[in-house]
Amino acid sequence: MGWLDVTWHVLGFLAPALGLGGLAAALAKGVFRRELGAVPWRSLAAWASGGALAMLMGGLVLFGRDGRMATYGAMVAACAVMLWWRGFVARR
Repeated sequence: MGWLDVTWHVLGFLAPALGLGGLAAALAKGVFRRELGAVPWRSLAAWASGGALAMLMGGLVLFGRDGRMATYGAMVAACAVMLWWRGFVARR
C-alpha cells in the first residue's frame, strides 16, 4: 500500500466524524439562533467533531473494525453532548 492509499484510507476514516460535526454545528446554529448567537460556528464544529472522532476511534478499538452501527450511534450521541456542552454550559 502506497502513501496515496494510506492518505485516502485515513481521510475516509475521518470523513464521517468531521462531516457530522460540521453539519450538526450548522444545524444547531440555525435552530438555536438566539441562544447560540455568541458562540462561533468553528468552535461548535471543532467540539462536535472531536467528540465524534473520539467515538469513532473508540469503536475501532472496541470492535476491531470500522463501520459498526453501534459506533455511528455513539458518534451521534457524543456529537450531541459536545454541542450541548460547548453551546450551553461552557460559554457561561
